Amino acid sequence: ADFAREHAALPTLAYTHFQPAQPTTVGKRATLWIQDLLLDVEELDHRIETLRFRGVRGTTGTQASFLEIFEGDHDKVDALDQAVGKHMGFESTYPVSGQTYPRKVDFAVQSSLAGVAASLSKVGHDWRLLAHLREVEEPFEAEQIGSSAMPYKRNPMRAERICALARHVIVLAQDPAFTAATQWLERTLDDSAIRRIVLPEMFLSTDATLILCLDVTDGLVVNPAIVRARLDEELPFLASESLMMAAVKEGGDRQDIHEAIRQASHAAAQEIKEGRPNDLKERLANEPLLAGVKDQMDEILDPSLHTGRAAEQVVEFIEAEVSPVLERLADCLGVQGEVNV
Repeated sequence: ADFAREHAALPTLAYTHFQPAQPTTVGKRATLWIQDLLLDVEELDHRIETLRFRGVRGTTGTQASFLEIFEGDHDKVDALDQAVGKHMGFESTYPVSGQTYPRKVDFAVQSSLAGVAASLSKVGHDWRLLAHLREVEEPFEAEQIGSSAMPYKRNPMRAERICALARHVIVLAQDPAFTAATQWLERTLDDSAIRRIVLPEMFLSTDATLILCLDVTDGLVVNPAIVRARLDEELPFLASESLMMAAVKEGGDRQDIHEAIRQASHAAAQEIKEGRPNDLKERLANEPLLAGVKDQMDEILDPSLHTGRAAEQVVEFIEAEVSPVLERLADCLGVQGEVNV
């Protein structure tokens, strides 16, 4: 949230299909990461609120032994069931069970953790792509070695580790699905060994991934000059429609202007493909049909005019959606473990 707020208005090139699209802002892009995590918070809240206790049910869930102890008094059997559940910290118990609580519960819990891992993996992959573009980089220690063979490299090692651990959590979520799917009748024992491995690993791996994400976000580096240079390289293409509309307002023929911009754009694109700089801005400045807006060109190509409500969305999103969650979970904030994963 701090990162998004700090860079709320910094224009950057947005990508769809990892191809240049329209401008957005660095902060707006960060809100996409946050929103996924907020959905995970909602899912975890729901999972905790709906988690129940298996209850005092007996070997096959019939409560026969307890009914015998209480000499046929069903009310006492129910009262014991509820009392033990509350003693263990649960408001309710599952109304029926076999020998175990439903193994679908394990699947639901671990699916929630896999959802967190999916969100963190998306963030990690974005950081890796941005590191390749040199626009945003994870923190790099003064004596950190980026590559054992290439001294100049700054590999996004933490982001790669995040993606690796997140992948492990996502894959582990298949285990409880198979366990729930293969429970025979009232219970079979092929769930026991796998649960002893998977349940701890799911939680520990998710925790480790979150710790790494905290470490990166505490020191995420933005390189504004590179962000601006890459945006400027594409902006003449992206702003061509605005330029066309401005020329039409000055009395030009829309069809003729469209064709002139189209030809200039294709010629500039060919220049880029042949390894030369993007000269579209100069081509458009020298286009006779755009002479009426030549003095407006720098203003029209101002990237801040093409980011829509991105900056405002960041502020509104943080105030309305993020801050209430941060306040509610204030006791959890600031708790960070080691990063030696």
